[in-house]
Amino acid sequence: MNSPGVWPCLTYADADAARRFLTEVFGFAEALTVRGEDGTAIVHAELTWPEGGGLMYGSAGTPSGGVPEPPAGGQWLYVVTADPDAVHERAVAAGATVVHAPYDTDYGSRNVGLADPEGNVWTFGTYRGA
Repeated sequence: MNSPGVWPCLTYADADAARRFLTEVFGFAEALTVRGEDGTAIVHAELTWPEGGGLMYGSAGTPSGGVPEPPAGGQWLYVVTADPDAVHERAVAAGATVVHAPYDTDYGSRNVGLADPEGNVWTFGTYRGA
């Protein structure tokens, strides 16, 4: 897998619950988790997407090296996948919030919109960019 040139970064109030949801429901793979001195807060973690790419995340309120911390929830992300319907089926089976049921766009993509437990909206689609 090629390393992605763009790594979205998210903050979660409950980063452990987010990790479980993102791996078990959406299908990301855990690559790295670094916890703070107390062993509970996640100060830096990385997940990879099986079809390429990845993201970083951490617990809200942890040091971020002087970078402004985004608010937990409220972000929108797009993930390329060959099978958005399979992601949708896993998410529905797990009780995830469906923002948009699977649909076909006028530019040839098959998309589905889902929300994680903290309100970030994820679109999984077949469009790979221009």
